[in-house]
Amino acid sequence: MAVRIDGKATSIKRRERILAETQKLIAETGVRPGLAVILVGDDPASAIYVRNKKKGCEDMGFLSREYRLPAETSEEELLSLIDTLNGDPEIHGILVQLPVPKHIDDKKVIARIAPEKDVDAFGYENVGRIMTGDFDFVPCTPAGIMVLLEEYGIDPAGKRAVVIGRSNIVGKPMAMLLLHKNATVTVCHSRTQNLAEICREADILVAAVGKANFVTADMVKPGAVVIDVGMNRDENGLCGDVAFAEVEPLVSHITPVPGGVGPMTITMLLQNTLTSARKAAQAK
Repeated sequence: MAVRIDGKATSIKRRERILAETQKLIAETGVRPGLAVILVGDDPASAIYVRNKKKGCEDMGFLSREYRLPAETSEEELLSLIDTLNGDPEIHGILVQLPVPKHIDDKKVIARIAPEKDVDAFGYENVGRIMTGDFDFVPCTPAGIMVLLEEYGIDPAGKRAVVIGRSNIVGKPMAMLLLHKNATVTVCHSRTQNLAEICREADILVAAVGKANFVTADMVKPGAVVIDVGMNRDENGLCGDVAFAEVEPLVSHITPVPGGVGPMTITMLLQNTLTSARKAAQAK
């Protein structure tokens, strides 16, 4: 039976370290990490994410600012707020909760956030840094996955890794991080031919496709490590991209849903904000 990778326990462990480092930073420099979260509109799922981020900040002793803007907020008004926060020395991270209303160009919004405060690492400069391996911030979900692999002693070096999904938020940066750790990486997507055959070659399989129970037993190499990024719902409730019950008996390690990758995402956002605050303190 596979080892279940416990994201909740790993997240708690990492947050204990973040709290200790935050207290030390405040005591030694007077700099308190500050995160500003902007929510435009009233999407219920986004509101839950924002609430969880706010609680995470409070638990770590961060300054937390929340900006809830009506759905009719103009693009110009949102960009103006970002400009103000870019210049605010108390704020070290700026996060605009996506999706934004359709009349706002999310690419313009992401590009407007100062690179040193882009703690989601979605902006062009930080994406480029991830490509070269010279980065301060990494998108939070891939960053969390790399921490989980390290926590469970799974070294990607020399292994065949397959990432299903090519999103800018998970798939592409995930592939880069595995490549930087010396894995041989294949990225699969909706137009990949012979997908099951490719997946069966993976020592590390990352499923980030957004389709419930998409990865089945016939797609998995015995003894592989399976990382499930999916967050879907089926007739039984919350589920991932991996058909957990049939895949678990075949593999060496697997992340459950819930309780696997999910808990790490906000934790890595807090880590990125602390990193930004530390760099700001050094620049004083």
